Amino acid sequence: MSNPVFENSPYFGERRQQRATTPNGYPAHPGYSPQGGTTYQQPPIADPYQAQQLERAYQQPAAGPAQTGRMTYDDVIIKTGGLLALVVAMGALNWFVLGANPLATYGGLAIGLVLGLVNAFKREPSPALIAVYAAAEGLFLGGISMVFETIYPGIVLQAVLATGATFVATLLLFSSGAVRVTPKLTRFVLIALVGYALFSLVNLGIMLFGSGDSAFGLRSSVEVMGIPLGVIVGVFAVGLAAVCLIMDFDAIKRGVENGVPARFAWSAAFGLIVTLVWLYLEFLRLLAILRGGD
Repeated sequence: MSNPVFENSPYFGERRQQRATTPNGYPAHPGYSPQGGTTYQQPPIADPYQAQQLERAYQQPAAGPAQTGRMTYDDVIIKTGGLLALVVAMGALNWFVLGANPLATYGGLAIGLVLGLVNAFKREPSPALIAVYAAAEGLFLGGISMVFETIYPGIVLQAVLATGATFVATLLLFSSGAVRVTPKLTRFVLIALVGYALFSLVNLGIMLFGSGDSAFGLRSSVEVMGIPLGVIVGVFAVGLAAVCLIMDFDAIKRGVENGVPARFAWSAAFGLIVTLVWLYLEFLRLLAILRGGD
C-alpha cells in the first residue's frame, strides 16, 4: 500500500472510484445504462472562483531571470565585487602584516596558477575553488606590489589607477556599441595570446638561466630604435588585455541573454578577475621599465 497522503492528494494521486460493470460482470463502456440505452453526462459547470484565479495568474508580470534561476548582471557584479575584495584583503595581509613573506608570495603564485587552470577547464563552476584562487592571487599581488613599491615609490597607485581606468574605458566602449566582438577579432586575439605566451616563456628562461643581470630579461636589455623592448611589448600586452576584457563583457552579455543558470555567474566573475590581475601586472611591469632610470 502506498502512502495515503500522496494517494489521496489531488496533486500527487487520484481518488479511487469504483469501476462500473454490466450485470454479467464486464467493464461498462462510458455512457452505459443497465436499463438500456445510452446516458450522457452533463458537462462540468465552470467554477467562477477558479476562473478568477486563472485570470489573476495571467495578469501577473512574467517571472524575471532571478525568479527562474538564470544568471543576471547583478549576480556577476556582486560575485566579482566579492572576489575583488578578497584579492585586496589578502594582498593587504601579505603587504602590511606578513611583510611580503616569500612563502606566502610564491606559494600564492603557484596555487593561483594551478587553480587558474583547474577553474578554467572545469565544466561546472566551483565557488570554493574560485575563492581560494582569488585569495592566492591576493597573496601574490600583495607581496610583489610591496617589492615594486619599495623600489619605485608610488608605482602601485599608478598601476591601480591605470587598471581601473582601462576597465571603465573598455566597459563604456563595449556598452556604447563602439566596439564589437567578431570572429575575426577572436581569431586575432587567440593568435596574439599564443604568441605572447611563447615570448613570456622564452623571456622567463633567459631571466632564470641567462647570463645577463637585467631584471626583466629581454624586455629591458633589448632596445628597438632606442625604445626598450619591454615598453613595446608592454603596450601590446596592455592592449591585448583590454581586448580580452571586452571579450569577457561580450561573453557575459551572451550568457545573460541566453539564460544560462545562475551558478555560472561564478565563472563570469572568475574570468573578469583573471583578466584584471593580468592587466594590473602588465601595468606594474610597464611602469617599472619606464621608470628604470629613476
